[in-house]
Amino acid sequence: MNRKELKKYISFAILAVAVCWIVQNFRLFENLISVAMGAVFPLIMGTVIAYIFNIVLNFFEKHYFPKKNTEFINRSRRPVCIVLSFLSAIVIIVIVLTIVIPEIISAFKLLTDKIPPVLNDWKDSFLRKLSEYPEIQKEAKELLNEFDMTSLDWATITQKAADVIQGGIMGIISSAVGIVGTVAVTVTNIVLAVIFAVYLLARKDKLLKDINRIQKTYGNNELNKKINRIFATANETFRNFFVGQFIEAILLGCLCFIGMLILRLPYAGMSGALIGVTALIPIVGAFLGAGISAFIIFTENPMQAFVFLVFLIILQQLEGNVIYPKVVGNTVGLPGIWVLAAITVGGGLWGIAGMLIGVPLTATIYKLCFENLEKRERNIRKPQHN
Repeated sequence: MNRKELKKYISFAILAVAVCWIVQNFRLFENLISVAMGAVFPLIMGTVIAYIFNIVLNFFEKHYFPKKNTEFINRSRRPVCIVLSFLSAIVIIVIVLTIVIPEIISAFKLLTDKIPPVLNDWKDSFLRKLSEYPEIQKEAKELLNEFDMTSLDWATITQKAADVIQGGIMGIISSAVGIVGTVAVTVTNIVLAVIFAVYLLARKDKLLKDINRIQKTYGNNELNKKINRIFATANETFRNFFVGQFIEAILLGCLCFIGMLILRLPYAGMSGALIGVTALIPIVGAFLGAGISAFIIFTENPMQAFVFLVFLIILQQLEGNVIYPKVVGNTVGLPGIWVLAAITVGGGLWGIAGMLIGVPLTATIYKLCFENLEKRERNIRKPQHN
């Protein structure tokens, strides 16, 4: 037995022992993984933030005095562009919240104002239909009079409900000290993630050089090529997906806003912003935003809500057949059935975040598998031509 075979058998033995230990102590292993993930979670979140903001950062760096090559410009390019990247994200979030939240609040206020008259109209209509049955009509009228909706003070009821909810929440917060700790940990993780993301963005060139040095020192050329190919495919797929989804979401939100203004539908600004934001989630996102917008428009005018839904169905057809192929195109390279599967599985495992990363992750695996398949097929066909 040579040294190479001995090394292979020892590796298999260590792996077998490790698997047996994990099976026998699964609870302990699960707790260790949970503790480890909790410890590195800010770093993982920071890496994700850095990757997404790196796309925006590259855009700003390309347009930050591209024709000047002075020392000041070269030194200030990276820090200034990092600040611009984060400021852009903050401005977008503030604009969306400023448009959406006041409109939702006003819609619910309108809903509470319209509930009593609508219920009263339904009661009168119900009693009129019972006019052919006087005895039943009399009993129904007496029963409904006991619950006369017009005599209810809806403003007081709403205020009392809000007070009860607020009191309950405050009671829970005051009695559960752990919630404060959870909030503090969450805020700390977010701050640490942002700091780590800024560090990665500021030092990305140096980090890439160090990774390249480690590969050359500890790896071989064939392994390095495979690893670099995997990461290059993943980077291209994720980048194209995020950029395409973002552009598509902006176009869809703007078209929705313009169309609603032309049709003179209410809440155009809120609906356009909401549909634009939710459209970042593939397939199901725009429908989620449409459902919320349709409900809020329904509080103003049910017929206009119906017109809005018809308009959005037409817009979705335009988006699916014209906008999406032109903007995103085949850059993701994933058939529709696999897109649906990726969203379903990703959403089931990690919620909205899973829906966002499920498609590009599946597309990366799909591309790599088919590249490997085509390579093997070429190798099989080669002897036939000789």
